[in-house]
Amino acid sequence: MSLLTNVMDHSLDDGYAEAAARKRAQGGGGGLPKTLRARLGLGAGLVLAALVVTVGAAQARVTAPVIAKEREELIDRIEDETAAADKLEKNVDTLRDDVDDRRREALRHEEGADDLIGVLAGSAAVHGPGVKLSVDDAKEADGNGDGPRGTSGFSDTGRVKDRDLQRVVNGLWQSGAEAVSINGQRLTALSAIRAAGDAILVDNRPLVPPYTILAVGDGERLSTRFQNSPDGLYLNALQENFGVRTGISTHKELRLPAAPSVIVRTAQPRTEKGTQ
Repeated sequence: MSLLTNVMDHSLDDGYAEAAARKRAQGGGGGLPKTLRARLGLGAGLVLAALVVTVGAAQARVTAPVIAKEREELIDRIEDETAAADKLEKNVDTLRDDVDDRRREALRHEEGADDLIGVLAGSAAVHGPGVKLSVDDAKEADGNGDGPRGTSGFSDTGRVKDRDLQRVVNGLWQSGAEAVSINGQRLTALSAIRAAGDAILVDNRPLVPPYTILAVGDGERLSTRFQNSPDGLYLNALQENFGVRTGISTHKELRLPAAPSVIVRTAQPRTEKGTQ
């Protein structure tokens, strides 16, 4: 019983007890105080941050002259290209004036030929009798693009396609139209009717339905010939089979604007016979 009592009363060895007492007397464990360790860590972080900033500033000073030089070279290139473009533009204006002078000289003895060329080329506004043709999507057009028209070159959606307007315009030309416009957009030999998604573009200008097509020519004759042509029958089939809304009427006076820009890209002066 005396051994058990001694163990219970002295669970900690006397040596360990003395060592613990000495540590308490000296102010704790052998390591650094927590506040001191925190200050040392903060100081090391500040030193590292200052080092990073210093290195970044040094690199910026090194690369700044290179960037400035590249910027100056780019500005010089822009100025040179701008000057070259201005020179080319002046040359174009000079050549265009020369072409106009040659054209007027060639047509000087041919009365009305200059006006006729302007009408046929689309560079001059025209007015006179003709037909007005309207083409619009069907009321029930859903735009899903499925069905026989959508999968085999047609469309059963009732939505007017670019190819539909192409056929209408070609039919009017073949029926005797002298000038054609769609929604006020004059068509020329350089015009293109294309599609961009669901939109129809004429010379890259988007059009919205309904599409109003004006054609100057012999009104009654033009209307009859178009409606009896394959393209007129095609338009009638669109109306009967797919609900596309169409209408055609003759008018004694229609006015078509000139094309926004008709640029001569290739020209060759006319020479007299026997001369080069």
